[in-house]
Order: sequence, then structure tokens, then C-alpha cells
Amino acid sequence: METQEELKEEGVGYVVMRNLFSRDTDYQLRVEKKTHSRSIRESADRLRLGKKIQEKQEFQKKMNPDSLTHPPEFTVKPRGQTVWEGKSVTLHCTVAGWPKPRVAWYKNNVLIDAKAHSKKYTTESNYNIHSLEIKKCDFSDTAEYRISALNVKGESSAFASIIVKTLQGEAYPKRGAISLPEYGVTFRTSIIDKFGVAFGREGETMSLGCTVVIYPTVKRYQPEVLWYRDGVLLTPSKWVHMHWSGDRATLTLVHLNKEDEGLYTLRINTKSGFDSHSAYVFVRDADVEAEGVPVAPLDVRCHDANKDYVVVTWTQPAVEGSSSILGYFIDRCEVGMQHWVQCNDTPVKYARFPVTGLIEGRSYIFRVRAINKAGVSHSSRVSDTVVAMDPSDRARLRAGPSAPWTGMIKFTEEDPTVGVVPGAPTDLAVTEATKSYVVLSWKPPVQRGHEGVMYYVEKCLVGTETWQRVNTGMPVKSPRFALFDLAEGKSYNFRVRSCNSAGVGEPSEETEATTVGDKLDLPSAPGSIVAIRNTSTSVVVTWGVSKEVRNLRYYIEVSVVGSNAWVPCNNKPVKGSRFVCHGLNTDDNCVFRVKAVNAAGYSTYSTESEACVVKPSIGEYHHSKPEHPHPLCLICKYSFLSNSFLTAAHLLRPIALSCVLKVEGWTDSATHTTTPPPRQCHCSHSVPCPEVPSPPSAVTLLERVRDYMVVGWKAPAKTGGADIRGYYLDYRIVKGNVKSKWHEINLKAVTDTTYKVENLKENTFYEFQVRAVNQAGISKGSVPSAAFECKEWTVAVPGPARGLHVLEVRKDSMVLLWEPPTFNGRSPVTGYYVDIKEEKGRWRSIQERSTKNTYLKICGLKEGVSYQLRVHAKNIVGVGGPSQTLGPVVAQTRPGTNEIVVDVDDNGVISMIFECSEMAEGSQFVWSKNYKALTDTSRLTIETVGGKSRAIFNDPSLVDLGTYSCVVSNTDGVSASYTLTEEGKPLSLALCLIDLCLTVIPFTSEMAIELQEKGRVRFWTQVAKFTANCQVEYVFNDNIITQGKKYTMNFDKSTGIIEMFMDSLEVTDEGTFTFNLVDGKATGRTSLVLIGAGTVKIQKKSEFERAEWVRKQGMQILNKLNFKTILTPLNGPHFVEYLSFEVTPECDVYLKCKVGNIRPGTERVWIKDGIEIEEGDEDLSKKDAGVYEVELRDERGKDKTLLCDADTVVTHSILFFTTAANSSSELKVESTEHGIILYTNVVYYTEELRVNWLQKDSKISHSDRVQCGVTGEQLWLKIKEPTEKDKGKYAIDIFDGSAGVKRVLELTGQAYILTYCFIYLIDRARVVGGLPDVVTIQEGKSLNLTGNVWGDPVPEVSWTKNDKELLPDEHYTLKFEHGKFASITIAAVTTTDSGKYALVVKNKYGKEAGKFTVSVYIPEDEAEKKD
Repeated sequence: METQEELKEEGVGYVVMRNLFSRDTDYQLRVEKKTHSRSIRESADRLRLGKKIQEKQEFQKKMNPDSLTHPPEFTVKPRGQTVWEGKSVTLHCTVAGWPKPRVAWYKNNVLIDAKAHSKKYTTESNYNIHSLEIKKCDFSDTAEYRISALNVKGESSAFASIIVKTLQGEAYPKRGAISLPEYGVTFRTSIIDKFGVAFGREGETMSLGCTVVIYPTVKRYQPEVLWYRDGVLLTPSKWVHMHWSGDRATLTLVHLNKEDEGLYTLRINTKSGFDSHSAYVFVRDADVEAEGVPVAPLDVRCHDANKDYVVVTWTQPAVEGSSSILGYFIDRCEVGMQHWVQCNDTPVKYARFPVTGLIEGRSYIFRVRAINKAGVSHSSRVSDTVVAMDPSDRARLRAGPSAPWTGMIKFTEEDPTVGVVPGAPTDLAVTEATKSYVVLSWKPPVQRGHEGVMYYVEKCLVGTETWQRVNTGMPVKSPRFALFDLAEGKSYNFRVRSCNSAGVGEPSEETEATTVGDKLDLPSAPGSIVAIRNTSTSVVVTWGVSKEVRNLRYYIEVSVVGSNAWVPCNNKPVKGSRFVCHGLNTDDNCVFRVKAVNAAGYSTYSTESEACVVKPSIGEYHHSKPEHPHPLCLICKYSFLSNSFLTAAHLLRPIALSCVLKVEGWTDSATHTTTPPPRQCHCSHSVPCPEVPSPPSAVTLLERVRDYMVVGWKAPAKTGGADIRGYYLDYRIVKGNVKSKWHEINLKAVTDTTYKVENLKENTFYEFQVRAVNQAGISKGSVPSAAFECKEWTVAVPGPARGLHVLEVRKDSMVLLWEPPTFNGRSPVTGYYVDIKEEKGRWRSIQERSTKNTYLKICGLKEGVSYQLRVHAKNIVGVGGPSQTLGPVVAQTRPGTNEIVVDVDDNGVISMIFECSEMAEGSQFVWSKNYKALTDTSRLTIETVGGKSRAIFNDPSLVDLGTYSCVVSNTDGVSASYTLTEEGKPLSLALCLIDLCLTVIPFTSEMAIELQEKGRVRFWTQVAKFTANCQVEYVFNDNIITQGKKYTMNFDKSTGIIEMFMDSLEVTDEGTFTFNLVDGKATGRTSLVLIGAGTVKIQKKSEFERAEWVRKQGMQILNKLNFKTILTPLNGPHFVEYLSFEVTPECDVYLKCKVGNIRPGTERVWIKDGIEIEEGDEDLSKKDAGVYEVELRDERGKDKTLLCDADTVVTHSILFFTTAANSSSELKVESTEHGIILYTNVVYYTEELRVNWLQKDSKISHSDRVQCGVTGEQLWLKIKEPTEKDKGKYAIDIFDGSAGVKRVLELTGQAYILTYCFIYLIDRARVVGGLPDVVTIQEGKSLNLTGNVWGDPVPEVSWTKNDKELLPDEHYTLKFEHGKFASITIAAVTTTDSGKYALVVKNKYGKEAGKFTVSVYIPEDEAEKKD
């Protein structure tokens, strides 16, 4: 890395050379008169001199034919090579050219300094033959190398690629293994006394070190010591110091910053091999100056540097403080100075900013600060030094001077490029477009002369033809430019003009319309997060990457459950989707969350992970400790293995090691896969220690298409005493007898025994192997499958069944279960056939007809005989091929096998009980019905205590008949089943069918009430199941009632209907009627409650029905007696339904009744409180309360009905509360020119309704700014010029004296933001930029300032000085153009013009002033004259 002094000298040298070759020198023309004779003599001398020069040149041509100057040319180009790691390689080439070219070597376009890295590179140049030797190649030397040759006639380059390959198989230089000798000695390297995970804080100094043992010991021998951070090679610098003492390597990090966080790796290289060690270094943030402010940004870098322009990027910090980060400030400082200058006036949201206005040839450094509502953060670490110059000039300076300096400059008089106006720039494009700025880039014009060109940038609002020059005062020198203060949401076109001393050229082609706004999207929230136990102080966290956005990094945070305090796990964002969080407290119960970050900002947080206790992972082998020198059994503390450990990563995927683990019983030399040794502890506990499962078996093909295949396999024969958590699959390609390496298929374990392998190549052969994983570790790989060709199946019959396994193995029976085939053929599967074969017998079918179930109980087996089983699937077309063979399975009943027992207790509760004496750690009872998982949990209640599980029927019925099975996990197939069938009626089923119905007497329907003729009331219910001994007890209000004059009871046992009759229902009959049933041990109860308005309605209806029956009976008697002329109410007009009321949603009240036997002459009279009333349209209110009557009368008789005063009061309450209050709509909010209004609409409003407005559950006090009222049917609350204090929960309480309705609106989220921003942030008059804070100007000069104005409608503009309005005159020129730009011009300023000025803008939504100060000064010489 170049120092700041070297970069400064480089910049100064560039300016000197540029000025030296500039064409700005003034020339003086001197005229001299010559005589004719003198002219002839001089002409003769010139001819003679020219002849001599020509003769000399001809002589030189003959003596040296190659003396003609020509550009460099590669006669022999370097050739690309492939080399093994640890070897050396040399590139050769031959270059011709005159003058002799200067050459430079580059690696990936980075200059190679062979002198600074003499141990790595050697360059030679002899007789135009050039070479580059690269010593001890490693993987980082894989690159594209370029040699550049340069002289005064031009430049030429040639390229060659170097590929460094790693030795495979036995030739691989393993750690400590014998490989290539060095100095005739084979070295063995070991790293001891290793550094571990380290934690530091910003500003501190940290050292990392390891002791290195190299055997045999050779004096003054120094291996290659390399330090890496996150895989990037470190070099000594101001912040990084390295030291090698002969046996110890030390890395010192001076003044830690968050950029120093990462994975550090020490690698010791010898030609005999290498050894390395890695550990993570965490850097915590320094203490903030004020609580709540953000921490400092990090990783500040400079890109695309040019003559007066550079792009600065950085990374957002992990901690935003008490509020979200509002933006960032960028500061710059010229190298050699101490003064920092802020580059942006307003904070920028993007982590990327173009800095303009740099001085060409000078060197700069940059830093960034974050800001939120609480304040500004510390500054970040400064960036690397960058020089403001043209990139091509920088490359030429670093390559050295192109030709030796002769000290003579020649000028020719005939220079065709003098005074040439430059052409138009080309390839103009918008490279960045945000709501803060837009960046343009272009290429210089082809026609530009020898002098440099500068550029003017112009913009045009889309839809107009007016082009406005952006940089009028100062043209830019770089072919880059950033435009600020553009209106967000507007579209612009841009173009560029070139200029030099000869004038301004033609404009470039304009860009397409560019809309000002953010183009980079915020990342989406990361996917589901999983926390996995790792060690006693760390947890492995994995998450799903954010979608649709690239170049993302992630911050991880942790919180102890219940603390609600989140702490960052990393202060430097990481890539990928996995991170190990260190530094946690043992036994803490922690949750984790993740957020993504890119240049646009942060994503939302992911969902929180499940709580994870910080403990060593299950099955983890710890490093040796004093009290336990070896890893211990979790139960009996038995020691298995020492000096090795298994992390959580091993539980996620098998890890292939590149070294041999020197632990007995641990290394699988064939695959180098970490597999723990057999666990045989001396544990005397009843729960065995878990072991690694055996490999899966029988990998077979279930389905295949053109680009995918479905493979299946058998579960491991031995689970190792723990549940199988999943499987990992590998594949390899087979071409003839050649097989490729194994490749991983799935990174996440699959729980099924089938898997769909996608993205395969058609007509290609593949082999597969499977590994199983449990809590103890990962098994070995299964036996590889046969080579399967990936092509589409065309058969019509279904494929083979899969997943065959047996349960309930007994001496004479077993249950076979399977899964449907993945390939059904041309029609769905309709059934299955099961084949069986004895040890030395033939295959035979078990059943004559196919079964539609995916299970079959096989009976009639011979004890001690081994059987093999297979299944065929069939469809309409035919029977498919056999499945994979299962077995052999020995028919035997293991000692201690228990069966399911059915039990019925004294209370009639039916349950099934299963016991197991072979429980292992983590074993569970799994119940199923018909060998399918129980989906309806409401039918059974499972209770498990120790090794005993009970399944209790909640509501037994015929739907519960079936086969119930129970399997105990983590055992060797312990299972049993019990079948409940209605036909067989075993003892347990008899109990079910007899006591089932008598435990709780079921009712077909609950008690109901109905009215019959004569107004008679009937209470009834129906019983579903009962016996002849069932008895009924009739109860009213806890008192037993019996049959008599008032009550009549009946129980029809043929239908199960229970009835009770009452001749009439009176007021005293309000209460609870109950039927209590007793049937042996079973009981039943049903009740009906008659209270309130419903009871009154039934009573009235009963009375009416009885009166109507009496009337009809009287009419029949009169008809029989032929007394038709008798006038009596029995045959006159009468009421079929008595007077009642109805209230409509429109607040109309209807008093209604139903009449019968009326004639056209029948009179209908309405009466209130004894006074006859007439029709009218008056609104109903409380003054209308009273007793209403309706009377019918004619010559046959009369009848009347009334509505009592109590009913009228109810009517009034329902009218004004239910209809008016409940009809109110939800609260809504709208914005107005004065503020916001909250309102609700009601169907009907009356002054008797009480309306209260509340904010945050407190009554709102009215003022000039906050008012409420009623307009028609709208209840409203108006708030003028709302502020932050007006945010919160608003409610309106509508009350009628007895009850009320409350409507609520939260004005804190989007509702408030939309209304507030619409008025005060979007349309309100504002001064958006353009004005400085302070203006200093010399007396006598003219001052012109322009401010950018925004507002809708267009605001009124005025200017003030010292709070007094300015009027335009000869001294002040005030303009307002295009509704956006307000300008002021002060001609010939004097000291009296000093003061405080303001640009005041105002519209109906608000008012704002942009203030600035003008200071007029007098030069010293002018001041002395005045004095």
C-alpha cells in the first residue's frame, strides 16, 4: 500500500508535468528585414547543410537498418501455464521497438512490484527478452498476467493466464504428511498454543499469536508466514503489524475498528506442506457520546476517482440507536491538512455518494458519520488516500516515464489542432438515479485538440423544450457529474457540451427520460431463522436469504428471553446464511433475529427464532478438561474419546476433512468423514446412550422423468437409540466404467424416505447414496444404488410401492405398511397385492382380492421362520412391478411384549392402555387409527406417564370403531394394536356398546317449547339411547313437580320423546324447567330458561290463542242454536294479533296489529292516553310516550287492544339508541386546507343524544384550534394545523342516558402520516434549497441568489431584510420564475446591505422562510484610502 507522502508526490509530479507540456505560453513575433544577397547566401547554406544531413542519414541507414523508430511489438508472447501448488513458474516474452520500450508486469491489472516482493517475484530483462518468475505458487496466484511495453511511439500489451491446481489423492500435501523435500529435508509443521475467538473494542490494540513447531529444526530457516482476514491476504500497514520470531507468529491490530472484525487465518507454508489455524475476532463499538445516537459506519471506500470527482461508499452500522438512522454526512480532508470539510448539507439515505468539486492533482481522504433523532455518531475510520486525476494519467505515472527527458521542447508552426473547438461527448448515460442525486457519465470527444477539455452539463424537464445549464460558473473536468436539488418524481433529459479555449462544442445526444427517485430496492426480510446449540458459549444461527435482491449482507442480533433487549452478535455484516454467534452466557435462553442490509438501507427483521439454551450440542465431544479428561456419556459420565469434538455443523451435514484425524476409532480413511466411534459405556441406567444410526439400505428408483428422478430407500435397521432426524443424499455421474466424485444433493435434511432429485440431465446415468442422522451424529453412506438413467417412463401400469416396513411382529402374525407409488401410470391406483416368501420357498400372493388400504395384517405365520415381503400396485390397465423386497423378518414374539388393553372404569370412561418397558431417551408413544395419524384429536385424550400411555374416548360412538395402534419411538419396533368391530363384539366391544350409551345419556334434541291449540304450552325433548329402566324427573326452579291439574307429563319409550304440558303460561311461570334422566349408572339432563321479554311474548301469544279458541267455540254454539242475529263480540270484528311496535333502520316507528272479520264499514280508532289521535308526520320522541289503543267497532260488536306505557318506553329507547347510535358509521379522517377532520354519520340524530369526543381516553377540551359539532347527520371533530401531540387514539362516545356506543380510530400510523404528510410535507409551501447560510461579498460587487421553492398551490414569494419586506427597485431586483425559482439581485452592494435576509413563501397549507446572512466587507487597500 502506497503511503500518503508517495501519493502526494505523485500528484504534485503530475501537475508539474502537465504545466510543463501545456500550450498556454505567450509568443512574441519579431520582424527582421534581410537584403537580397544575404537571403541568397542563407539559401545556399541551407542547401549545403541539407545535403550533408541527407548524406549522413543515408550512411546511418546503411550502418544500422533498425534505427527507424517504431512502437513496441511482441515478437514472442507469454504463454499461459497450469502449475501444481507449491511449484514455481516463469513467463517469457520478446519485445521489439525503438526507442527501447519500458515494460511493466501486472496481475489482474494490478502492478507487480518485484522489488517490494522479492521473495515472491523475480523479473529479468536482457536483449529484449523479458521474464517474470512466480515462486511457490498457491491458489491466490491463479490470475491473468499482463506485460505492458511503452515508448514514445505507443504502447502494446500481451496476456497470459496462470492456473494453480491442488494435488489430489495421495499426492495431496496433507498437514504433517511427507511431500516435496526442501533443502534436502522434509519438514513437518504443527501449530500449537493457538489463539481462540477474541473480543475487542474500537480504539484498543489486539495481538493474535501462535507458536509454530517445525521439525527438524534448521537454523535460520524461515517458512512463509501468511495472515488472512475473511480469506483476503493481509499486508503490513498502518493498522496491521506482523512479526515472526523464529518460532512464533504474531499479528498486531493497532487501533481496532469494526473493519478489523472477521475470520483470521494463520497459514505456515513450506515446500513439504502447510498448517493453518483460524479463529474469529469480534470488535465491539466504542461508547457513544450521547445515549441513543447511532454507532459509526464502517468500510469507507473510494471508487471511480477522476480529476474532480470520486464516489464514496460505506456500510451501515449494526446499531441504529434509539431511532432509525435519518442519513449520513460525508467529510473530506486534503492530505497534509487537518481541516475536515463536510461534503453534503443534508443527510443522504443511500450508502453511496458522489463527491464533486475536488482539485485536480491533490490527494484526499474521507470519513462518514451517521445521524438520527438523538444526534450524530462518531466518525468512521478514514478511507484510503485517493488522488484526483484522470485514471489514464494515473496508470502512466505508476508505470514510469514513457521516455527519458532530453531537456528540449520543440514546437512546430503548422499545428492543425490549435484553436479547434472540441466535438460532442459520446456514450452519455445515467449511471445512478436516486431521490437525492443523479450521476451522469460519458466519454470524451474524439476531436479535442492537444489541450484538455472541460464540460458543461444541461438539463431539461420532460415536456418542455427549455434547456438549463447546471454548472454555469465552473465547467467540470471529469467525464462524470452528479446533479443535486432535482425535484423528486419529475422526469428529466440531460446532455453535455465540451469546451476549451477555442469555444464550446455541440451538445451530445440527450439521455432518455430519467425519473428522480430511488431505483435500488430495500431488501426483503430474511427467511425463517433456526438456532442450533453449538458450545457452552456459542450458538449456530442459520436463516433463509432475502429474495429478489443481490449483494446483501446480514446482521444478527440476540436477546435473552424476557429481557426485551437486543444486542448485535456481529458489528460487521456477513455474507451467506449461516453464522456462529460467540460470547454468549452459558444456560441463557436466547432468541435470535436477522436483518439484511444493502446500499439502499436495512430490511425489516426476520421472525424471531425459537428459544435456544446456550449449552453444548447433544452428542458434542468437548475438549479435555481437568475434571473430565475425556468426553463423557450424558447419563453415566463414561469417557468415550479425548482431544476431539463434534460441533453443530457436523449434525447439519457430513464434513469431508482434508487431513487425517489422529484419533483411534474416529477416522474413516476411505471417505474422511467424521463419524464417532462405537459407544459402549459402562452405564447402568435404564436409558441407553444414543449411538450413530446404521446406514440406510436398498436405494431404489420410484419415478423418473426427463429432468428429475424420485428415489427411495429403507430406513436404517438400527436407529442408535434415538429418532432419525432426517437423511442426506449424494449423487455421482456414471459414464461407462468412469464414475465422478460424490456431490451433495440436499443441504437440509429430509424426513421422508423418498426424495425428488431435480435439475438432472436427460439420458444421463446417476448413482445415489443416502446417510441418516440422529442426535448422536451422521451415519456412513449407504451402498450406492445401481446406475439409473434419467429419462421419462412410458409404461401404463403404476410404479412400485415404497416405504415398506413392519409393525407388531408376533409369532404368528405381523402388520405390513407401505406408501403409494410416486408414479401412478395412466390411471389412478385402485389397489394393492402383497406377496410373501419363506426362507427357501417361492413367492406367493397373500390375498385373493386387492386391498385399497396401505396396510395389511398377515396371519398364519410359523414361529421362528423368516419371511420376505413385497407389494404390487394396480390400476385399470394392470398390475405394476414389485416393490423393493422387505426382509427377512423373523416371526417371533419378543420377550416382554405387551398388548393394548381396553378398560372401562366405574364411571363408564372407556380407555385403551399400552405399556412399554424398553423406553429410551426421547421415546414417545404415537397413537394412530387404521394406521393413519390421528387428525381428530377431539375424539381421544392421550395421557402418558412414564412407560404407560392411556387413550381415553371423550364421546364414544360408532364412528370410533376401527383399528387403534400404538408405536413407541426410539425402540426396536415396539408396537401393538387393538381392533374395535361391531360384528365380532368381543368383551371390550360389549362394554363399549352397553356401557357406552349408558355412561352419558345422549339427547337427539335439547328441550324446546311450542304453543298448541287453546294456548296450551308443550315442553319436549327426545332421547337418543336409553334402556327400559330409564326414569325422568321434572324440575322447575330446583323444585320437583308432579302431574296434576297444572302439569301433564308423558314419556314415550318407543320414540324416546319426553313431554310436559301446561294449560297456560302465567307470569309466575318465569324460571328454569329441567328434565333429569337416570338410567342405571348413566345420567342425562336438559333445561330451558324462560325469563325476560321472550317469556312475555310467549305468555301473550298463549293468552291470545286461548281467547281465540273461546271465541271460536262460542261461534260454533251460536251457529248450532241458529242465533245469527245476536250481536256479540264472538262474531264481530276482532284482533288476530294484538298491538305491537316495529322500528325500521330509517328510524320510522310502526305500531301494528292484525285484525279479522272486518267489513268496509268497520271503524278503526287510534287512541293515546284516552284521547283519539289522527295521522301526522311528527317525529317520535319521549313526549310521545304513553298508552296506545286501537278499537274496532261496527254493528256486530267491537274489540280493542292496547300497547302499555312500559312498551312505549322500550320503543323510545330502541329508537334513539339502537337505530341512531348503532347506525353510526366507523370513524373516518380527511384532510382539509386548514387541517384534518374526524367524522361519523348516523341515520337519525336528535338533541337528546349525548356526544363526547375523547383522545387517549381523555375528554377533548374545545378551543379555537379543536372544535366539534353536528352537520345534518354527521358528527365531526375538526383539528386545525395538527402537530405531533395530536397523534393517538380518538374515540366518539354516543350516549342516550342508559346505554352508549363507542367508535374508535387510531391516528398514529398510516392515517396520520397520510393526512399530515399530504398537507404539511407535500403541498405546504417550502424552501427546498439553493440558499446558503452565510454570504460574504466585497463592496461594490453584485450579489445574485436563487432559492428553490415548492408548494401546491404555487406559493406567494416575498423577500425580507431584518424582518422588513423588500420591494423591487433599481438596487433590488426580485424575480419568481416557473413557480419554482425565486431570485434576488443586489446591484453594487455596500456595507449597508449587510444584514439578515429571508425568502418567505406562503400558500394555504402553511408558511416557511429560508434565512441567510449577507456580510459586505471592504478590501484593506480601499479601507486605507477611505481612512
